[in-house]
Amino acid sequence: MKTRSLIIIGALLTTGCGNNADEADAYGNFEATEVFVSAETSGRILKLDITEGSEIDRGTEIALIDTTLFHLQKEEINAGMRSVRTRINSINAQNDILDQQIENLKINIARIENMLRDDAATKKQYDDLTGQVAVLQKQIAANSTQKISIAAELSVYESKKAILNEQVTRSSVKSPIKGTIIEKYSEAGELTAAGKPLVKVADLSMMKLKVYISGAQLASLKIGNECTVRIDEGEKGYSSFPGTISYISGKAEFTPKIIQTKEERVTLVYAVIIDVKNDGNMKSGMPGEAIF
Repeated sequence: MKTRSLIIIGALLTTGCGNNADEADAYGNFEATEVFVSAETSGRILKLDITEGSEIDRGTEIALIDTTLFHLQKEEINAGMRSVRTRINSINAQNDILDQQIENLKINIARIENMLRDDAATKKQYDDLTGQVAVLQKQIAANSTQKISIAAELSVYESKKAILNEQVTRSSVKSPIKGTIIEKYSEAGELTAAGKPLVKVADLSMMKLKVYISGAQLASLKIGNECTVRIDEGEKGYSSFPGTISYISGKAEFTPKIIQTKEERVTLVYAVIIDVKNDGNMKSGMPGEAIF
C-alpha cells in the first residue's frame, strides 16, 4: 500500500512539472546585428577618435584616411585638362581665320561673276577662287575632326577625375548603421589597406534571440507571432520582454553541439529567430528563453 501511494505521488509530480506554465518552450542565445566597418582606400589613418562603447549615428565619420596623393593626382589631371582646352581653343581660332578667308573669297567670286558677264574676267580666275574655297572648307572639316578627337581626351580626363573624387569621398569612413562601437582594430597614425576592418559596430537597440524548436512545436508558430522572452534576473528571478518571431527555418537540422546530452544532440530541430527590443539589459551572447 505504501509503495502504491509513492507511485501515485510520483506520477502526480511528474504531471505537474510537465504542465508548468513557467517553463520555457525554447532556449537560445541573443545575437546583435554586427557590421565590420572597413577602409575603402589605402593610406595613413589621419583621424580615428572614437572609443569602444561609444554610440554613433548612421553616417557619422569614424575615420579619415590620408588623401594627399589623390589631391596631387587631381592637380595633374587638371593641368592635362587645361592643355586639352588650350588645343581646342587653338583649333577654334584657326577655323575662325579660315571662315574669314572663305568670306573674303566669296566676295571676290561675286566680283568675278559680274566681270564674267562683261567678259572682263576669265573662267580660270573663277575656278581658282572656288577651288580655294573648297580647300579651306576641307581644312575646317579636318580641324573639326581633330577637335572631336581632342574632346575625347578631355572626357578621359574627366572620368579619371571623377574616380579620384570618389576615392577622396571614400577616404572618409562612415558608419553604415546606428549602433555602438564594440571593437576597435586600428589607431590614428597607423597604415591601413582597402578592405581592412577598422571597427566593429553593433546595433544593440534590437536584439535577436535564436532558439531551436522541435517539429511538434513548428506547426503552432508563424512569422509575425508575438511571444515572451525571458532573461535571468538574480539567482531565481526572470525579466520578461515582448518579442516577435521574424524567422523560422524551413529546413530541419541536428541540435547544435552546445547542447551537452547525447540524446538532445541527435534530435532534429528548427531554428527560430525572435526580435526583441533591448532596454540595455541584453548583451550579445547572453542566454535567453522563449515562451510561445
